[in-house]
Amino acid sequence: MLVIRLFRASRKNQPFFKIVVTDKRNAPQGGCFVDEVGKYNPLTKEKSLNTEKIKYWLGVGAQPSATVYNLLVSEKIIQGKKMAVHKKSKKEKKETNSETTAPEKETAAATTK
Repeated sequence: MLVIRLFRASRKNQPFFKIVVTDKRNAPQGGCFVDEVGKYNPLTKEKSLNTEKIKYWLGVGAQPSATVYNLLVSEKIIQGKKMAVHKKSKKEKKETNSETTAPEKETAAATTK
């Protein structure tokens, strides 16, 4: 399945993204992607999108990632509402893991005594 996603092509502390079409199972590392359909610079808010290519790939069946979907909605390439994009922080993940492992350790210690 094809997906339209962001590919980071920048240096440290200077993010710059290419908007590419790639297979969902593979990360677009090293320029291994099907097609480049645009560029996005989050520091300057500069966007350059090839609307013809994007509409073609959407017509073929490529699904945009949540962030790319929001970019396409803001540029009025596709119609709809923006999606909520939230990433879980690493602290939240560690807290949930430590909560689940703590009772297991207590029960294991109680059974060995």
